[in-house]
Amino acid sequence: METSNLRIKLLSEINLIPEEKLEELYNFIHYFRVCVEASIGTPEKIMQFAGSWDGMSDETFADLNEEIITRRQQAFLGRRSGETSLG
Repeated sequence: METSNLRIKLLSEINLIPEEKLEELYNFIHYFRVCVEASIGTPEKIMQFAGSWDGMSDETFADLNEEIITRRQQAFLGRRSGETSLG
C-alpha cells in the first residue's frame, strides 16, 4: 500500500476514535515514534565513536577487554542462577 493511501486510512480511523480516547492514542503514537527514532542509528551517531580507543595503550586495552569479559560472565551467571531457582 502506498504511503499516502495508508496515511489517509490512518487519519480516517483516527477521526472515528471517541474524543475521550484521543489522549491515550496520542500517547501511544508519540511513544511509538520516539522509540523508532531512537532505534535508528545514523552514520553520524555511530561514527562519533570511531577511534575511541585509538590512543589507548595495548596494556590498557587488554585490561579493559578483560574487565568487559568478566562483567559479562558475572551478569550471565546471575541470570542463570536466578532462572534455575525459579524452576
